[in-house]
Amino acid sequence: MRSRTLLVMVTGAALALSACGANQAADAPEEDNATGGDGASGLSVGVILPDTRSSARWEGFDKPYLEQAFAEAGVDADIQNAQGDIQRFSTIADQMIQRGVDVLATVNLSSESGATVQRKATAAGITTVDYDRLTLGGEADYYISFDNVRVGELQAEGLVDCLGDTEGAEIIEIQGSPTDNNASLFQEGQRQVLQPLYDSGEYELVDSQPIDQWNNQRGGTTFQQILTANGGNVDGVVAANDGLAGAVINVLRQSGLAGTVPVTGQDADPEALRSILLGEQCMTVYKPVSLEAQALVDLALALAGGDEGAAEEQVSGTVADEVGEREVNAVLLEPVLVTRDNVADVVDDGWVTADRLCDGAVAEHCAELGIN
Repeated sequence: MRSRTLLVMVTGAALALSACGANQAADAPEEDNATGGDGASGLSVGVILPDTRSSARWEGFDKPYLEQAFAEAGVDADIQNAQGDIQRFSTIADQMIQRGVDVLATVNLSSESGATVQRKATAAGITTVDYDRLTLGGEADYYISFDNVRVGELQAEGLVDCLGDTEGAEIIEIQGSPTDNNASLFQEGQRQVLQPLYDSGEYELVDSQPIDQWNNQRGGTTFQQILTANGGNVDGVVAANDGLAGAVINVLRQSGLAGTVPVTGQDADPEALRSILLGEQCMTVYKPVSLEAQALVDLALALAGGDEGAAEEQVSGTVADEVGEREVNAVLLEPVLVTRDNVADVVDDGWVTADRLCDGAVAEHCAELGIN
């Protein structure tokens, strides 16, 4: 019988939401306003998501989960996407602040621009929440995310496991955006596992490069340049998310190396799960977005209603904002390592349907693993 460990992580409310989550990123309209409810509670929340390019999760998962949960709570929720544009991010925030939302939750595009928005909100008496990414030097009252250092540790542990007994393995790191604090935390976690191996000579770090704005095309080009400069040699790749992993795998295919070089990832994007089943990607990290979205809804309801005690009950610890020299109350969730052996659990959890995952060349692998 397959493990159901992921299922027990999901609350009843999150399970109800999973039915309405798309399995791929939707095509975002030019103006993607979303009202989560009729405002029966009298409460209003603004949420700004970052883009549609770096990951399928924002429009395909976070947005529908949040829409449904806020609607069920009777909260007027304005959920918009900045489309990777800092000016658009600022404009949307200004509009929400002028509307007088009770709580403003943001996924920043950079700490600097995110902090500017939070200062405006604070001046207007609006409570702010960092969703998924911490704004360094900001004024967010709370931070909701997965344990991102642990995400990096899982990536490194997965890579080490996939490399097995390979001695002197040559490793290339394709890291996330330097403007995203999460990327720094992922790398911190990775290095806790990999640095001793680099120092001992068991592994060799060929190069490590950040990719601005998580741009997949740029990530593939950067990887190609590093690979070429290293004589076409690579034994393992640390890719900071599944989008970058896919770009790396495309280059490896062109070089006849796909399936022989372990590549990490995160987000459990459907295409990454397919690559794992096909043996082209080593692992990914599953972060059940339904849990993160529900945590935001629960926290926003408490904050908008002025119930600080209920908000504090959700806090699991603090995270350091070294730029702002402060500790931020945090709700941190546990990520899950996914390899071929437990892809079925992700399907069971409602993250992706078997029909979408298991077509074409993947069908035989799904059948072998009992995914149907």
